[in-house]
Amino acid sequence: MKMIRQSRIVLFVLGVVAGIGQTALATDWPCYRGPSHNGITQETDWSSSWGDAGPKLLWKKSVGIGFSTTAAADGRVYTMGNSGKATNIDTVYCFDAQTGQDLWKHSYSCPLQPKYYAGGTLSTPTVDAGKVYTLSKMGDFFCLDAKTGNVLWQKQLDKELGFELPTWHFSSSALIVDDKVVLNVGAAGLALNKNTGDLVWQNGKGKCGYSTPMPFTIDGKPGLALFGEVTLVAVSPADGRTLWQYPWKTQYEVNAPDPIVIGNRVFISTGYKRGCTLLEINGGDVKKIWENKTLAMQINCPILWDGHVYGFDEDVFKCLKLQDGSQQWQDKSLGKGSLVMSADGRMILMGDGGELVVAKADPQKFDVLARAQVLPKALCWTSPVLADGRIYVRNSPGDFVCLDVSGGK
Repeated sequence: MKMIRQSRIVLFVLGVVAGIGQTALATDWPCYRGPSHNGITQETDWSSSWGDAGPKLLWKKSVGIGFSTTAAADGRVYTMGNSGKATNIDTVYCFDAQTGQDLWKHSYSCPLQPKYYAGGTLSTPTVDAGKVYTLSKMGDFFCLDAKTGNVLWQKQLDKELGFELPTWHFSSSALIVDDKVVLNVGAAGLALNKNTGDLVWQNGKGKCGYSTPMPFTIDGKPGLALFGEVTLVAVSPADGRTLWQYPWKTQYEVNAPDPIVIGNRVFISTGYKRGCTLLEINGGDVKKIWENKTLAMQINCPILWDGHVYGFDEDVFKCLKLQDGSQQWQDKSLGKGSLVMSADGRMILMGDGGELVVAKADPQKFDVLARAQVLPKALCWTSPVLADGRIYVRNSPGDFVCLDVSGGK
């Protein structure tokens, strides 16, 4: 199908046609899932020829308990972590990307909240126009100066604006759309002025899901797709009004992975054996194309490449054909892992025990190019990030490392 063959191009331009305000270099990764919001970097000039020794370790840090991934922009990297039950402090860190030098940090009180998992930070910093936007699980939202870490403005979303906390608390990362910063908070999102923090729009005070807003354009009209507690919702980025919605109830109301939008179709997958579906959007109408339980992604997001979806069915890595949802292959070596991809079709995966794997996206087989143990053997659910020839990975206790994959460039 022509639409599916062109999926890489469609996903790459989503940020442009949706009016995204990000002004990132090709090698930057300024927000969760990257500047194209699809987990695919345009950076291809990197090496996966490590040999038995694995990639070179440039530097390492301890950043506290959590599952925040990395933002990288303008030679700096940002992440978040929590100090633990004894002190209950969240910290936003800024490091020099090349040397790991501590440039600044911003700390504030926030409980660890280890409810059936390690607890700690969930969302990822977003960098835009010299500012860093961060959200705590309890609703502390900060706009920080990217160079100094100084607070430019802040909001306490559940207390000041009355938004209800979901069971595992807020996990949305910030999405920049023109002069707005959008969050999956409330029944169907809210938008603040990115320069002042003033409320622009909100769509309900109820419990949100755990995904980050995904920008798209269907039939020339921009939208944002996000999960509510039991519903996939699309809203207008201009005023937050609902464009369409589709019921999607998951056990424990855990709808965490971001949707994938391809033309006028939307792929979603969630865990606890809920499975996945492909939907077709026509105006305000939503039609189910197919649905099955083959890929039930509990935590991390799937990636679409050349008409195939790659992702973790709980603790089994799988490849599905987008057209009909049929499974092509599976691999059980990584556990409940995570992935990103580069635009040459190489997947960068993290196993849940700290193993880094590079594999070719191939619908015929799991084609491993390189693998190495790069983190201590502790729980690792956080997706890796590739930016400017460096891969950043971390585990839940807070071991955070920067690996050189530049190939000597």
